[in-house]
Amino acid sequence: MSKEKTLNRDLFDLTGKVAIVSGAAGIQGTRITRGLAGFGAAVACVDIAGQAAVELADNIRDEYGARAIGIECDVSSPEMVNSMVQNVVDTFGSVDILHNNAAGKTKDVTDFFTPPEDFKFSVWREVMAVNLDGMFLVAQAVGKQMIAQGTGGSIIQTSSTYGVVGPDPGIYEGSEYLGHQINTPPAYAASKAAIIGLTKYLATYWAPYGIRVNTLVPGGIESGQNEEFQKITATARRLAEWRIVTKWSALSFLWNRMRQVA
Repeated sequence: MSKEKTLNRDLFDLTGKVAIVSGAAGIQGTRITRGLAGFGAAVACVDIAGQAAVELADNIRDEYGARAIGIECDVSSPEMVNSMVQNVVDTFGSVDILHNNAAGKTKDVTDFFTPPEDFKFSVWREVMAVNLDGMFLVAQAVGKQMIAQGTGGSIIQTSSTYGVVGPDPGIYEGSEYLGHQINTPPAYAASKAAIIGLTKYLATYWAPYGIRVNTLVPGGIESGQNEEFQKITATARRLAEWRIVTKWSALSFLWNRMRQVA
């Protein structure tokens, strides 16, 4: 295991823990799986793209010396989800962490970016089958396993900015994704908002079993957009960094003042 691939486990150690990451072969998933492995977890890389999941697991074993397997799974299929969880338990013995991260676009990107007044119901259902139904099915199967183990666990579910706030179409003017004009699809926003509601429900319902359920809400992620979109995300990053520095400076000032008074 190369030294640069081992993260600081004095601060955060997942040695002995078993993690499942759905949507593992995607942009976020590949980074999440590597982060978990870097902190010592055994990782099940789960994705509908089975070969990509297997190759990711191979790379993680080589890079981090961690235990890892790749599993092909369509999260919209209850049978495949249950089989996937059983596969993980048979391989690693338990499940301690789930990053419920799988999400999908439609096969026809033009349909995906159609305005709400013309959005096809068949496309709505295609998106919801993965983004919401799949999120529930994976959480259900893993939660059931965690309850049976009796040792608690942690479930993290990926939502989006547009699960919290409404879109501003103006920010996408001149921006494209793989040659298509970008907007925020209604099915995407609705599914991501529903994930937050599902997370709150499961967090309270499974709390007595020691299972924590939380939501991640990422902002814009570059994934094939044009230069105009990248300018927007770069500006957003700079604003976020400025706010962090400003808040940290304010906290440092208050802390020093408190020490002086004391």
